[in-house]
Amino acid sequence: MTLLNRLNQSDIFARQNGIQLTEVREGYAKAEMTVGPNHINGANVCQGGAIFTLADLAFAAVCNSHGILTLGISNTIDYLTSAHLGDHLVAEATEVVNHPKMPQCVMRVTNQDGVLIATATGRAYRKRIPFEADSLM
Repeated sequence: MTLLNRLNQSDIFARQNGIQLTEVREGYAKAEMTVGPNHINGANVCQGGAIFTLADLAFAAVCNSHGILTLGISNTIDYLTSAHLGDHLVAEATEVVNHPKMPQCVMRVTNQDGVLIATATGRAYRKRIPFEADSLM
């Protein structure tokens, strides 16, 4: 099974919220979602938690793209503008430090018009356990 398929199938929370990985390469991953009624908060915009989950799934994929189980230990997110019902959001995660124990990534979330919705950073911890996949995609 590919890493992309493994994470899409095993991340039940992301799957139940319509979030899926669409691309995984070593050091890079992309996840996508369309903002639906279940993502809207009391201010009638996309819930920040949905945007964070989108970025976090891309973060998980990029961290695990080296075949070693890697778990997030710290994330920060800045919401720059709101996403709205019907918006198609894309989170791209890029590894900026491929440290053997504590890699670091940056994530960017944009909408269908290329508008930057949020930026995030994440740090992870690499375990000494293989995270096996036949290939990345």
